[in-house]
Amino acid sequence: MAADARLVLAGGGHSHALLLRMWGMARRRPSLRPPAQITLVSRCSTALYSGMVPGLVAGLYDTQACSIDLRRLCRLAKVTFMQAEITGLDVQARELQLEGRPSLRWDWLSLDVGAETVDSEHATVAVKPLEPFLQWCAQQEQGSLRIRGGGAAAVEVALALRGRGLQPELLLRGHALHLGSAAANRLGERLLQGAGITVETNSPAGAAADLACTGSRGPRWLAASGLPCDAQGRLLTEASLRVQDHPRLFASGDCGVITGHPRPPAGVWAVRCAPTLARNLAAAVAGRPLRPWRPQRWALQLLGDGGSLMRQPQAVAFWGPWAFGPSPLLWRWKHHLDQRFMARFSRLKAMDQNGAAPMACRGCAAKLAASPLQDALARNSLGGGTPASAEDAAVIGPTPDGTLLLQSVDGFPALVADAWLNARLTTLHACSDLWACGARVESVQAVVTLPELAAPVQADLLSDTLAGIQSVLAPLGARLIGGHTLEARHTQNQPEPAGGSLSLVLSVNGRTGAGEPWGKGPLRPGDGLLLSRPIGSGVLFAAAMAGAAAPQWIDAALLQMQQSQAALVELLARHGCRACTDVTGFGLLGHLGEMLAASPDSCRVTLKAAAIPALPGALQLLEQGWASSLAPSNASALALLGERVQLQGMASAAQQDLLIDPQTCGPLLAAIPADQCNAALAALQQAGFPQAAVIGQVHT
Repeated sequence: MAADARLVLAGGGHSHALLLRMWGMARRRPSLRPPAQITLVSRCSTALYSGMVPGLVAGLYDTQACSIDLRRLCRLAKVTFMQAEITGLDVQARELQLEGRPSLRWDWLSLDVGAETVDSEHATVAVKPLEPFLQWCAQQEQGSLRIRGGGAAAVEVALALRGRGLQPELLLRGHALHLGSAAANRLGERLLQGAGITVETNSPAGAAADLACTGSRGPRWLAASGLPCDAQGRLLTEASLRVQDHPRLFASGDCGVITGHPRPPAGVWAVRCAPTLARNLAAAVAGRPLRPWRPQRWALQLLGDGGSLMRQPQAVAFWGPWAFGPSPLLWRWKHHLDQRFMARFSRLKAMDQNGAAPMACRGCAAKLAASPLQDALARNSLGGGTPASAEDAAVIGPTPDGTLLLQSVDGFPALVADAWLNARLTTLHACSDLWACGARVESVQAVVTLPELAAPVQADLLSDTLAGIQSVLAPLGARLIGGHTLEARHTQNQPEPAGGSLSLVLSVNGRTGAGEPWGKGPLRPGDGLLLSRPIGSGVLFAAAMAGAAAPQWIDAALLQMQQSQAALVELLARHGCRACTDVTGFGLLGHLGEMLAASPDSCRVTLKAAAIPALPGALQLLEQGWASSLAPSNASALALLGERVQLQGMASAAQQDLLIDPQTCGPLLAAIPADQCNAALAALQQAGFPQAAVIGQVHT
C-alpha cells in the first residue's frame, strides 16, 4: 500500500518549497522521501518569499529575485506539479476540491496553503493573498493612500510604499501599534514619524481604506471542511504537525498552529518546521513513529524601512521584548539572510542526469523527423511519397446533406506531468487538424497509455485524462465515443521525464459544410498569410526541462496553449480563407513548405521576420543557444529561404531559429485574400487572439 499511496501537498508555501528541495537532493538520504506518488497543487507556479516582499514593494528587488520556481522544484523532486485554485476539502471522501477541474484524491494530505487577510471588506485590496496585492501595488503611482492595520506587516508595507514615493497613512483601530513589545512599538512610531507617515489612532472598524493589513486567518474553506481550527481559522495540530484527530492530515506554515504552542503566522516558523514535516510525512506513509517539533518561543524579526531616493535602506530588529535600530548594518544583515535563503533554490540544477545526454523533448516535439517519415511514406506509396502532399485531415466521404466527414489522428508523450492539463493540451492540438480544414469537431476516440502503478493511481490518471479531454469537447458539443487503454513498460535506470510514461493519442472526427474543405494549398498570388498567435513553445519547454526558462514564460505559454481555436473556423471562412494549416511539429517554415508544395511551382512567399510573433522568452532562449531536440531535423526547411521563401528585413539568427521551432498547440496559418486581410486580422484580435498577425504575402 505505502509505495502506491497518494500524497498531495496542498499549497506552495515555504514549508512545501523546502520539502521539494530536500526530496530533490534525497539521493544521499532516500528515507526522507515518502514512498508515495506525490503531487503539489498551487494556484501559482512560483512561491513568493515573504521576507523579501516589502523590498519588492519598495522597488529594491524585482519579482524574479523573490520568487521560488515551484514547477522547477517539482521536476527536480519528481513530483507532479498541478496549477489550480483549491476551493474546498472533503475529509471523508479524501478529496481536494479544485476550481474548474476534477477533485484530487489523496491518501495523505499536507496543507501549507497560506492565509488570507481578516476584516478586508472595507478596503480596495488586502495584503494577503500576495499576488493580487502586488498587482495593485504595481498600478499605484504618486499619491496618498490609507492602510488599515498596526502590526509588523502594516508598518513594513507602509514604509515600503513610502520608499517608492507614495504617501501612506496608517489607520489603527486602537491607540497604539502592536509590534510585539512596548520597545518595538516605540521604535515603530519613530520609524513612521521619520518617514513622514501619518498615524490615525482609534479609527472606526469600518473606515474605508485602500489596503487592509489587519492580520490573517486560514482560508475559509479550511474551517468549512470541519477540521479543528482556532479562532483565526488555522488548523490545530499536534507537535508532530499532524492535524488533531486526523492521522492522515498535516498542516504547517500560516494555515496551521500547534496546540499549546501558538506562534504568530510568520515565515521563520514555516522554514524551521520543514525538516520535521519532511521526516514525519515519510514516517507516516511508511508506518513509522512521528517526531515532535517544538518551535522556539521568540523569533528574530528584521523589518526594512524601504529606503528612499536620499539614503540607503535601513532595518530594525525585534527579539522578544527588545528592539534595536534602525541601522544600515541591520539592513545588510537582513539582505544577506534573504539572499542566502533564496540561493538554496536558485543554485539547484533542475535536472541531474549524471552526465547523460539531454532528455529528448516531449509533446509535438516528439514527432518523427521529416526525413525518415518521407522515406517510409515513399516506400509505401502513401501521401504521394511525401508528407508535404498530405492534408491535415482525411476526407472520409460525403453525407446525404452535402457535408463532408473528416478524420485525423494525433497525440504524443505527455508534455506536462498533470494528466488533466496534458489531456486538454493534447485534445486541443489534435482538434486543430480539423480546424485547419475548416471543419467542426464532432467526436473523438482516445488511446491512453498509463504508467505501471497501483490500480487506484492508474484510475486517477485515467479519470483526469478523460476529464481533460471532455473539458475541450464539451464547449464544442462534441463527444468522446470510445477508446483503448495500454500500460507502459518502463526501462529501469532510464531517466523518467515529466509526465512519466503517460501518453495520449486521439482520433478526431468532424464535418465541414457543403463544398471542399480547406487544403494546405494552392496558395494564390496576392494572398496574405495570417498567423493566429505567437510561436516558440518548443524552445520554451526544452529549456524548462533544464531549468533555464523563467516560470512566467512557461505560464504564458500554457495559458495560450489552453485557448481553443475552434472559433477561428467561422471567422476565417467569413473572410475568404482559401488555404490553411496548423503549425505543429515541423515548425512554421516546415508547414509553410507543405503549403508551397501544394501550390504551383511559380508561387513564392515573402515573410516579414519582424511581424512573426514569439511567445515571451522564446527569442531570448534561442539567442542563448537553447533549442528543441526536433529543431535540428526541422532545419532542412531552411533550404526554402532564398528559394521559394524570402525574408523581408534583417532577421537575426534567433528569428530564423524560431521558424523551425516545433509547436505544441500551435497557431493556424491561413491564406486570406489581400482585400480581406486587415478585416480578418481585426476580427481575430477582437475574438481573443490579440497577437494574431499578417506575417507575409504570396506572389509569383
